Amino acid sequence: MLQRKMVVLISIMVLFSMILSACTTVAPAEQPAAPAESGEASWWQTAAQAAGCEGVTIRGVSESTPPTRFAAEVLAPAFEATSGIKVELEPTSWDEMYNKAINDMQAGTGIYDFVYIEQDIIYQYLANSYLTNITQLLADNPELASPDFDFAKFTSFIDNFKDADGNIYGVPMEAFVKVYLYRLDLFNDPAIQEAFKAQYGYDLAPATTHQQYQDIADFFTQYGEDNGLELWGTTVQGNTGHASSFYEFFETIAPTFGVYNWGINQENWKATVENGGEMNSDAAKAALAFWVGLLADAPPEATASTWDEVAASFAAGRAAQGWVYGENAAWIATDPERSKVVGNVGVALPPVAEGVMADAESGAGYIGYYDGGAFGLPISSKNPLCTLLWLQYIGQESVQADWAVAGSRIVMESTYSDPKVQEVDAKTDNYYTLMKESGPLFRGAPPFPFHSALREVVQPFIWKALSGEISPADALDQAAAAADAELVNLGYGQ
Repeated sequence: MLQRKMVVLISIMVLFSMILSACTTVAPAEQPAAPAESGEASWWQTAAQAAGCEGVTIRGVSESTPPTRFAAEVLAPAFEATSGIKVELEPTSWDEMYNKAINDMQAGTGIYDFVYIEQDIIYQYLANSYLTNITQLLADNPELASPDFDFAKFTSFIDNFKDADGNIYGVPMEAFVKVYLYRLDLFNDPAIQEAFKAQYGYDLAPATTHQQYQDIADFFTQYGEDNGLELWGTTVQGNTGHASSFYEFFETIAPTFGVYNWGINQENWKATVENGGEMNSDAAKAALAFWVGLLADAPPEATASTWDEVAASFAAGRAAQGWVYGENAAWIATDPERSKVVGNVGVALPPVAEGVMADAESGAGYIGYYDGGAFGLPISSKNPLCTLLWLQYIGQESVQADWAVAGSRIVMESTYSDPKVQEVDAKTDNYYTLMKESGPLFRGAPPFPFHSALREVVQPFIWKALSGEISPADALDQAAAAADAELVNLGYGQ
């Protein structure tokens, strides 16, 4: 037992070292060049002067991700050079980002002039009137409307940041799907292929069903053990004390079993089966049992893993396959300083249950999570016009390609055809092509104004299932009952 604990401890220490390496600032020589300045530079400077913004510092907060770091390290200095407005963008943890942004907006203190708005939280922010109507602000200040900024150039992802009247409250800065990554070197190895087929009776290939995914996970976990490798069959974003596990189950795993929108019936706002919901349906219980069962094939750090640790685990070569947020796909596949699997990353759609793909194609369902966010302008900002210029600057077509390469994100259709993006697409097993062609099969979080409140009520039961404290079936029965009660408390489903 002591030896096993020491192995786990060492593994976690190794992973922590990998995470620190993965999260470090990109060396200047590797950064995409700042946008070239021409006649546009004089427009930004003139607009800044007209708005009284020269020498002003605006501040923002966002999650420390590849797209955010590019904005902070490349776009912010370039914007200051051309406008005279200094941008201090604070990249921090997901938890801290939300706490700082919400506390500031609730109190109206105006610490932040712009905040990261994830696709799933926008409905809560709008319900609380936290954000400035950017459409109206531009209409009221036409002299500050950049000729190089146009809402129409964004993908349909921008629709997530509109109110019922079509007014826009955020400028998209990242958008990506959560994809199925797998190790090309392992899946294409002839000896491994032969051994897999001998054991399971079919060819080794990216899983299209959950049973295939389970078979592959079991096979590679055993393969790693037999060959003395730090290799497991799958990743699991199974942190037992963090919201990331709630999101992996309800927005990644459950939809592949045909359970959409967290299992909430949006006609009567109920979660339990007996009241018309699906949170504790047979399909949901099968999904949770499948996912919790994958812990046996996951690295020992799985129950302490958020999205960051999952990306680091895969990049360290510790898993043969896994669901990974697409914002990490490019660096995992191309950056040898942070990844041990460069050149060996395959990208595929996730495995799904029967009927799910048809649901996704018809619009009745979806196969996984379309994630992303925007920078929004809080009502409490002390520098709204200066911030408006910054938001337009990051919304130019000219800055998108380098941003897409650095952060595996695309928010404008034209970016897909840029030569820089196409070059990286070829190195990432056509990740960008998959996102363009299959993106409509994925979907963001449901438009719940009660998003955070319901998550807080439900997630402890998911944690208990992951830790083995209760069974997956009991976890969902209790979670659904708690969700019904909370929705009534919030004024829904009376």
